[in-house]
Amino acid sequence: MVEMNYQLDAQTRQRLEAIKELTEIPSPTGYTVEIMNHLKKRFNDKGIDFKDTSKGGLLVTLPGKDQERHRYLTAHVDTLGAMVRAIKPDGRLKIDLIGGYMYNAIEGTYCQIHSSLTGEVYTGTILMHQASIHVYRDARTAERNQANMEVRIDHPVFSQEDVEKLGIKVGDFISLAPRAEITESGYLKSRHLDDKVSVALLLEAIDAVKAGDLQLAHTTHFYISNNEEIGYGGNSNIPSRVEEYIAVDMGALGDDQTSDEYTVSICAKDASGPYHVGLRNHLVRLCQANDIPYKVDIYPFYQSDASAAMHAGYDLRHGLFGAGIDASHAYERTHATSVKATYDLICRYLESDM
Repeated sequence: MVEMNYQLDAQTRQRLEAIKELTEIPSPTGYTVEIMNHLKKRFNDKGIDFKDTSKGGLLVTLPGKDQERHRYLTAHVDTLGAMVRAIKPDGRLKIDLIGGYMYNAIEGTYCQIHSSLTGEVYTGTILMHQASIHVYRDARTAERNQANMEVRIDHPVFSQEDVEKLGIKVGDFISLAPRAEITESGYLKSRHLDDKVSVALLLEAIDAVKAGDLQLAHTTHFYISNNEEIGYGGNSNIPSRVEEYIAVDMGALGDDQTSDEYTVSICAKDASGPYHVGLRNHLVRLCQANDIPYKVDIYPFYQSDASAAMHAGYDLRHGLFGAGIDASHAYERTHATSVKATYDLICRYLESDM
């Protein structure tokens, strides 16, 4: 358990700031060019070679001591979001959800509308149509659904024609503002911690390998996927010598879950079925041997890039672990201790033999 007087040190704050920076770059599934360009620039600046896949993901391959039996680690940079479904007669926007989340989880959320016609970005707020309790008798009880929720654009628009003149049209992407905040007690609360926590940690591990501070036991491929939230982010571009596949993704918290915000969560089973028991036990032994706080858990309504690869027919041992994230697909939160435990397990796993 975390000490009551927990305080951030400089290294931990830097790690959380790196995650926060990623959350603030819009990247709903299908609209990840901006964040991928950010990552490409980062790799180029650090002299890290990468492959830009046709699907839009990024693959970094680093040699290890054993260059015959390879590993593959993935984290996804795409997030939940929305798309303009229709422009209403009064200038409000009807939306279509991108990713699996509830409408009530986005009520009152600030957002950005990305015009594909002009490249302009407009701000707005996602609200109930019946937002004013002084006007609508059913403001408290009306269902939060596609029919009742809409985007109020921060621009003087009063008709469909006014909106179209801005360059906003059906099919334009809508990104959700993260509202990221780091607290002095070590919490990071934000949208999109799923899965930008993991992306930041893989980037940190890649930097450590390049600096000579982390020795890879096996040649390892690091894949930043961009379609996980819709089910097929990491099921391609897997080299033939890969024998183990690890998805670094969040641990979901709630009733009947063992996971928490202070440990690394290792998945035994999700909606796709059990993960490879030998690989799972290997991860547990690494935690035990290195004093890494961990929990083993089952996620009943969850699937990962690793399970997508299994559905695609790859002959691999697959595993899943990540930081414990509270309120997944809503306003999420984790703690620096869980982030550190996840990074430590990444490093110890990369150094270990199969």
